[in-house]
Amino acid sequence: MSRVLAVLAPGQGAQRKGFLAPWLDEPGIRAIIEQLADAAETNLVAAGTIMSDSDIADTAIAQPLLVAANLASAGALGSLPAATMYAGHSVGEFAAATLAGILDPATAMRLIAVRGRAMAAASRRQPSGMAAVLGGAEADVLTAIDRAGCVAANYNGAGQIVAAGTAAALDRLGAEPPVGARVRRLPVAGAFHTDLMRSAQITLAEEAEWVSPADSTSGVLSNQDGTLVTDGEAMLARLIAQVCQPVRWDACTNTLVTLGVTAVIELAPGGTLTGMLRRSLPGLPAVALRSPDDLPAARELIAEHAEEIIGSAPSWRLLIAPEGGTVRIPETRTNPMLAVGDVVVHVATRSGQLAVAAAEPGRLIELLVHDGDPVSCGQPLARVGTDQS
Repeated sequence: MSRVLAVLAPGQGAQRKGFLAPWLDEPGIRAIIEQLADAAETNLVAAGTIMSDSDIADTAIAQPLLVAANLASAGALGSLPAATMYAGHSVGEFAAATLAGILDPATAMRLIAVRGRAMAAASRRQPSGMAAVLGGAEADVLTAIDRAGCVAANYNGAGQIVAAGTAAALDRLGAEPPVGARVRRLPVAGAFHTDLMRSAQITLAEEAEWVSPADSTSGVLSNQDGTLVTDGEAMLARLIAQVCQPVRWDACTNTLVTLGVTAVIELAPGGTLTGMLRRSLPGLPAVALRSPDDLPAARELIAEHAEEIIGSAPSWRLLIAPEGGTVRIPETRTNPMLAVGDVVVHVATRSGQLAVAAAEPGRLIELLVHDGDPVSCGQPLARVGTDQS
């Protein structure tokens, strides 16, 4: 069975004072950071080395700083296997889209700078923030969040949901936490991923009108629903929408399992996402890039996965749903060998039944859905490959 590597980019809240300093001694990293800083029109070297925790909690600084660190640390890893998958939490999704080839780095940084400033401005209009709710039954947690007047903004899995809302609503949630749970305020300046960020979403959409995203061969696991998205325009639309939508990191985690991911690397400043994965997927090999000292272990994982690809090339590819609908598995689909045009799955939509067929000779490795399953546009349906896959 092929090995699959996933690279993850953490989001806001992962930054700490001085975290970038050791990275600047790595060959080429300072130059990368300075180039990205120019695109974002922000002094990222100062932000990542000498600014205080409270200074870099400012959304206008934190967001470009994090994405730049994500991208620079990815550059320090060297070449990644072609079959690598990418996912990012909240603002980290922009880094994931860049590494997947959908956005170029300068464009990503310009969008992030606009996003960060617009979200900071939206946050100043009304005191607001976010709080992690740790533990408790999900139904009880969601009821308590709603009762307090907050919104569930991040579904992180492993017993963690992040609530967002006005300062007064968060105070109510802290005073009346869900049964069996504790509430911890987060070092972010606003109620991200809620309607309180609507003005920022509009500003980002206007800035993105001139962007021409590229399609990706690897794809990004979308925060919206965990779908693997390869279409550039679709991914850009999701990046804009997520400013006011919940982050479904739990769905991204489920897709990692579905697609058979065998190891993950979390980019700098690492630790948050791998920590959550160790609770939800114990035993999955994971390396968090907290500092350059973690690069050798990460490169070892990359080498293991690169060897697998070299030894089994050409590797597998995904068949994805062309539209949302209901899966129908052909009764005649018993032979795993595929010729060009052989139908693997049908998707029944409102406008009719769509055939999802093999684009090249090969074999069916595995179906990722069952007959009767509902699917969304872009959702992986099957893995297909050659006899060597």
